[in-house]
Amino acid sequence: MTQAEIKLCSLLLQEHFGEIVEKIGTYLVRTGTQPLRGIVSDTGLLLDQVKKALCVLIQHNLVTYQVQKRGLVEYEAHCERVLRILRYPRYIYTAKTLYGDTGELIVEELLLNGQMMMSAVVRKVADRLTETMEDGKTMDYADVSSTFVRLADTHFVQRCPLVPETPASPEAPPPPAPTLVSSEKDMYVVPRLNLIGKGKRRRSCDEEENNEHKAKKQKQDGESSEPPPDDGIYWQVNIDRFHQHFRDQGIVSAVANRMDQTSSEIVRTMLRMSEVTTSSGAPYTQPLSSNEIFRSLPAGYNIGKQVLDQYLTLLADDPLEFVGKSGDSGGGMFTVSILWRGDVVALGTPGTLPSRLATDPSPPAPLRFGSRCARIFRLLLRKKHLEQKQVEDFAMIPAKEAKDMLYRMLSENLVALQEIPKTPDHAPSRTFYLYTVNVPASARMLLHRCYKSVANLIQRRQHETKENKRLLEKSQRVEAILASMQATGAEDAQLQEIEEMIT
Repeated sequence: MTQAEIKLCSLLLQEHFGEIVEKIGTYLVRTGTQPLRGIVSDTGLLLDQVKKALCVLIQHNLVTYQVQKRGLVEYEAHCERVLRILRYPRYIYTAKTLYGDTGELIVEELLLNGQMMMSAVVRKVADRLTETMEDGKTMDYADVSSTFVRLADTHFVQRCPLVPETPASPEAPPPPAPTLVSSEKDMYVVPRLNLIGKGKRRRSCDEEENNEHKAKKQKQDGESSEPPPDDGIYWQVNIDRFHQHFRDQGIVSAVANRMDQTSSEIVRTMLRMSEVTTSSGAPYTQPLSSNEIFRSLPAGYNIGKQVLDQYLTLLADDPLEFVGKSGDSGGGMFTVSILWRGDVVALGTPGTLPSRLATDPSPPAPLRFGSRCARIFRLLLRKKHLEQKQVEDFAMIPAKEAKDMLYRMLSENLVALQEIPKTPDHAPSRTFYLYTVNVPASARMLLHRCYKSVANLIQRRQHETKENKRLLEKSQRVEAILASMQATGAEDAQLQEIEEMIT
């Protein structure tokens, strides 16, 4: 774990959860697994503060605990989960694209609260949607519930691990911490809830002060004291499923750029057919027959069976191996290679990895390598290993410039140099020096720079907000005055006078 990652984790925790949670989370990220007593003594915080901070981190799946053999409970923070906070807007936008506004708000509520019961999510989302509707229109709980079921069926949300029900024994002492168990069979099973009702709008201040409303509210509170029908069943966002969707989109885009739109639609159909049946870590999808693929193609996409077979044969024969053939039954059995291969996606999608690495925007200026370095980088990705003279010839770049570019990229770890000696003494005159690209190492380097850039942006924003706090507050007051005057029907001259209060 690099210092840039730790720094970014600290900034994210502070921004979303406050200073106390940030202090506990950063301490666990730096030191690893720690017991409660060690956290209290090393951070200097009160025991009650540490417990509440750990509860918040566990609620949001950022910290896990484990009971040791001697009964000691140790807590561990997961840096990669903290960094996923940066992708929360992308998860929410993806849910909006796939399932509309209802799916967007469901995922947003689960991300904001970490873990929630389905009944609570449905009521809250229905209320929020009702607030945005016209007067007289409301959102039914049944509509929100159906969208939640669709998200669970496609594995975008999943159940949280539960405490197993064990009979209480008066002789055996209770464990120091509960052991959570998750069932693969029931992870995406939605409980049958008879949620009848509609979303409610917020009450006005006058109604809140009304005694009659207070009596109704007390009565409702008394009725809601009963536990909900799905009490104890909590749900969370399945982050890995969103990452699987992003990976599938990248594969489809790479196929479209490599071949054409028709082939990408065929691959998209194959990925959609196996998105639930194939685990996110599997190297290949489940084998699909040509007949199954043909029946699952979109209705509006006119692809005949013979044309489909030709496209599948072309995809299987392509050297990048996006699609592989695993049998001949059912018109041919085909799979999609979903194991992460940065070189394949980079070659299939122009302008992705090579151009990003070769046109790095981070300072200083010499790190902006330019398009010629991108050409050399792509050439090394295709040819795997090349000598310096071969790079000059294939890239059609003068020897002096090619040598300078290769050495600059070598110093930045974008390319690697492999020595192949003819003799055991490794004499330079009898050694081949081959340039190659280590894609995972290059991607890690680029990711590290992204983390560093995001941390710098957050710090810069905090500094600018602090420096211009008075100006920002004045701007908010002016906007509030303008909004109230526009609502009361003020004249344009008065509005212009208010606007000139701040330049």
